[in-house]
Amino acid sequence: METNSADQWLIYLKKVAKDPRLNVWHMTLLIALVQLAYFQNEKKLIHVSRSKLMVLSHINTLPTYHKYFKQLQDLGYIKYSPSYHPAYRSTVEFLNL
Repeated sequence: METNSADQWLIYLKKVAKDPRLNVWHMTLLIALVQLAYFQNEKKLIHVSRSKLMVLSHINTLPTYHKYFKQLQDLGYIKYSPSYHPAYRSTVEFLNL
């Protein structure tokens, strides 16, 4: 039986929710990233902007955003590739899917 994209992301979120190292801020960022991936119809590499992620994750302060976003990278959940060119957005790659 083949699973659709929504089912695959739900399975992913259920798996990461079992990681005791993650707190509510990690989860809200991961949910925001999964939302973007779903809407972009992507499975591994998505285009992101900090402002969009902050809105989707309901994180209102830059220090909080940066702290937990970096921790997701350090924990091996994502790989962030910043873009410093105004015409290109940064990307996030989901690791260990």
